Amino acid sequence: MPEATALAGLEERFTDIRGVALRYFVGGSGPPLVLVHGLGGAAANWAELAPLLTRRYRVVVPDLPGHGGSAPLPAACGLASFADRVALVAELEDALPAPLLGHSLGGAVATRLAIRRPEAVTALVLFAPCGLLDFPRWRRTGMAILRTLRPAERYLARNRSEVARRPRLRRVAFGGWGAVSPGALSPTATLGFLEGTGEKLDTRTARQALFAERSREELHGIECPSMLVWGARDRLVPLDVGFEYARRLRAPLRVLPAAGHLLIGEYPSECARHVEDFLGRPEARPGDA
Repeated sequence: MPEATALAGLEERFTDIRGVALRYFVGGSGPPLVLVHGLGGAAANWAELAPLLTRRYRVVVPDLPGHGGSAPLPAACGLASFADRVALVAELEDALPAPLLGHSLGGAVATRLAIRRPEAVTALVLFAPCGLLDFPRWRRTGMAILRTLRPAERYLARNRSEVARRPRLRRVAFGGWGAVSPGALSPTATLGFLEGTGEKLDTRTARQALFAERSREELHGIECPSMLVWGARDRLVPLDVGFEYARRLRAPLRVLPAAGHLLIGEYPSECARHVEDFLGRPEARPGDA
């Protein structure tokens, strides 16, 4: 398994669930939170936000099947197959029922789990989820981004430590689609996003499951408290999708004016504050700010 460095401070664990080897991370103490990353990413995408949350919560962060250090699914029945693995990892850690935090594809997976097993999900915090996208438009945008990134992807992942040190290379990696000011991304956030890029094994299955997702008419049935957090300058999943989510979930929408799609790495402190304000602030451990 590849070595993860960006989630230092959380313990790396492995398990085999229904014939699929899965990697996940656990850290902190207090009420449980489950964090779900986006397409082509990994648990390390939460490198800036997860440690902030471990001050007050016990955080469980899986690599989705086919991503990071987790093996691909032998077969997938839509996003339900991914949601089921997330739930089983969380149950292994006695972390359900719990609030789920999801970014991008992870937001769609978390939503599917809330629909599928409402007793397991006590709240949803969704960071720019992509389950309601206009997929013909997204395919065009996504493919254009992929054509731009693919030639440089292996170089950036292999040399992620250098990218983390050099703002110009961060602009190459994340400019135009992911971050509004990619040169200002922290080294930790950069390593976290590029670890996911370097380790992914099978994103095609997840992408196809996302294209087949049909949660639009089911969102009204989600009863747990929900909140959306969006970057106003998100070019990959535009803010108008956020308004549609908010309407269907009857949920508040918090907008970060200067953030793009990678808002969990661009503005982790603001994201953590929104999470804690929404879920409540359990007592911090001694010594925490």
